[in-house]
Amino acid sequence: MHDFDTLVGRRGSGSLKWDDTAEGTLPLWVADMDFTVAPPIQEAIRRRAEHGIFGYAIIPAAYYEALGNWRWRRHRHLVEREDVLVTPGVVPAISAALRALTRSGDGVVTLTPAYNCFFSSIRNMGCELLGCELRVQEHRFEVDFDDLAAKLSHPRARVFLLCSPHNPSGRVWTREELTRMYGLCERHGVAILCDEIHCDLTLPGQRFVALGSLGERERRNSVTFCSASKAFNLAGLQNAALICPRDDLRARINRALNDHEACDVNPFGIDATIAAYNEGEPWLGDLLCYLAGNLRLLVDFTASHLGAMWVARIEATYLPLLCTAALGLGPHEVERRLLREGVRLSPGRIYGADQYLRVNLATSRAQLLEALGRVARALGQP
Repeated sequence: MHDFDTLVGRRGSGSLKWDDTAEGTLPLWVADMDFTVAPPIQEAIRRRAEHGIFGYAIIPAAYYEALGNWRWRRHRHLVEREDVLVTPGVVPAISAALRALTRSGDGVVTLTPAYNCFFSSIRNMGCELLGCELRVQEHRFEVDFDDLAAKLSHPRARVFLLCSPHNPSGRVWTREELTRMYGLCERHGVAILCDEIHCDLTLPGQRFVALGSLGERERRNSVTFCSASKAFNLAGLQNAALICPRDDLRARINRALNDHEACDVNPFGIDATIAAYNEGEPWLGDLLCYLAGNLRLLVDFTASHLGAMWVARIEATYLPLLCTAALGLGPHEVERRLLREGVRLSPGRIYGADQYLRVNLATSRAQLLEALGRVARALGQP
């Protein structure tokens, strides 16, 4: 069992999460983990560093093999080498796909609340956001399929940008939900782009379904984005994959990637990704169990000490939403009180969810408990 309780100090290391947070304040905000990476990844990076030369990199066959084997073994998603474009990150890849599929003024449908970079990517392409608001039923976010159908039938709708599993709601979409989403897109002639960066953070007892695993038609007529960065804590190594079996569409996206100079990748990221997919599975299993324990701690603490609030029921990610609506405070006042007490969470307003906070559980249990105690003090429920 990997030791997730012993943390390495991150202040002074150039960490966005820690060094952009005031001294004495605990950061449970941006989506990276406070855990050291799997030993095989550390060894792969050590070997690369010892070589001593860090020039421009090509993608070796071992990368495509590791990615394809992982996607098939874990998710029954068939990925051929020629389907893959390797990029510095999922967000640049999404932007390139939007550039290839839309023109200024076109509509992009997405489920809201949404990952904040979805908003900026849509805006930067000059497109109109067509948001389909998720409904909350018994603390679980659900798709309003009537509204989704209406948004996809909009005369300017060109793309459905799906996050699966969903950030920030933590939902793992079922096979039935995904089939219904795809069917609506096909009916209305809307392309579907699927961000699956959180798929390997599906919690124990839940089952992730890759959009590309639904069937050959769904596999060929969708674009999937994935990366080892979230599950294996590699965000700073700048590596992601775009999977697109259609030659014509992949060529257009590749052109957009080159137009935006988003095609060169980090050699450390290549080696780390290969190691993660080939040798990181035991570490990931330990991680998911530890995160599930931290989620139980958050839920129990909230019920005992934050009675006016509740935690959204998540099935994936380490980033649950905490609802603050019953406090009767504006989002800026909630943030002010938290920072005054020395704890930093992600404000829900950046995702289009004003009455929520997003909590990063990927830290030691002791540090999480200390941070939650500060939340209780800040919001008046000791």
